[in-house]
Amino acid sequence: MHLKTNSPEKITLEDSKSPITGIITLPGVGSALSRKLQEAGFSTLESIATVSIGELMALGGLGEKTAGKIIQAARDKLGYGFVTADVILETRRNMLRATTGADTLDDLLNGGIETGSITELYGEFRTGKTQLAHQLCVTCQLPPALGGFNNDDNNPISCIYIDTEGTFRPERIVSMTTRFGSDLDVQMVLKHIFHGRAYNSDHQMVLVENIIKDAPSKNVKLVIVDSLIAHFRAEFVGRGTLAARQQKLNQHLHSLLKLAEVSNVAVIVTNQVHSQPDMFFGDPTMPVGGHILAHVSHTRIYLRKSKGERRIARIVDSPLLPESETVFAITEEGIGDVH
Repeated sequence: MHLKTNSPEKITLEDSKSPITGIITLPGVGSALSRKLQEAGFSTLESIATVSIGELMALGGLGEKTAGKIIQAARDKLGYGFVTADVILETRRNMLRATTGADTLDDLLNGGIETGSITELYGEFRTGKTQLAHQLCVTCQLPPALGGFNNDDNNPISCIYIDTEGTFRPERIVSMTTRFGSDLDVQMVLKHIFHGRAYNSDHQMVLVENIIKDAPSKNVKLVIVDSLIAHFRAEFVGRGTLAARQQKLNQHLHSLLKLAEVSNVAVIVTNQVHSQPDMFFGDPTMPVGGHILAHVSHTRIYLRKSKGERRIARIVDSPLLPESETVFAITEEGIGDVH
C-alpha cells in the first residue's frame, strides 16, 4: 500500500516503482549500489521500505548502519507512517477487481477478487478450487470495463500459476477463453500465464521470492498457488514436526503478503481440508494450516459440492465482507451462474 505524504521531498508513484529512478534518489545510493540492490530483488522504493534491516543486510550485502539508513530514507520518501482513514479509503478505491465469471460469485465478493490481498479457497476435492484458479487466469486479462486488470494494451498484465500438484491444464484455459469471443485472444492469454511447477516446499518458496523480484518488470497482477499446503503437509509428518512446519509456512505466507501489498497483486491460494472427528454437530470439514494461515489470509472462501455442476461458495472470514454464501456452476466454458 502506498501512503501519501505532505513532505516536500516526496516523489511520484511512478518513481517509487521505477527500478532505477526511485532507488537512486536515496541518500548514498549511486547507480552501482542501485543495480546491486535490484539484483538482490529490491527493485523499487516500496520493496526497500517494507524490508527488515536483517533481510537487506543478508541479501544486499550491506552493513547494519548502511542498511538502516537506506530503509529509513525509502520510508521517508514514500511517507510511510501514520495516515488518515480518508487517504486509505481513496487508496482502496483504486484497488483492481477481477471477475470470477459468475455474477452471483462476484456479488458475494463485492465485485470480484481484489488486488493487494490474499484470498484463500478451501474445500474438498472436486469443489472447484482449481477450476476457479484457471478461470481467474483468463478473466484477469480482460479490460477493466469487462471485469479484468488489463488497462494498457501496450503493457499487458501477466499472471503466475505456481502448481504444486500437477493440476494445471492449458487446454482448460483455452476452453475458458473462447467464451469471451473477440474480447480475448487465446494465444495472448496463454503467453501471459507463467506456469511454475513446484516440486517441494523449498522450491515453492524460491518461486515466490523470484516473483517478488520480477513482478514490476513483468507487470504481474495475479499470483496463484495451487495448492499452498500440499508440500508442507507431505514433508512434515507427525506432531513432532508441526512447529517447524508452521514456522516455515508462516515465512512463506508473509512473502506472499509482501508481494500482494507492495506490488498491488491479487494472490490466490488454494487449500486442502481435514475432518475433525470429535465434532458431533455441524460441518466437521476444516482447512489445513491452522491459525498461521487463518491470520494471514484476508478473505477465506469455503467451497462445497452441490447437485451436478453446482457448487456453493461461502465467505468464512473477511475484514470487509459479511458471512454469506451463494451458488455457482462449473461448465465447459468455466465458472458461471446457475441457469
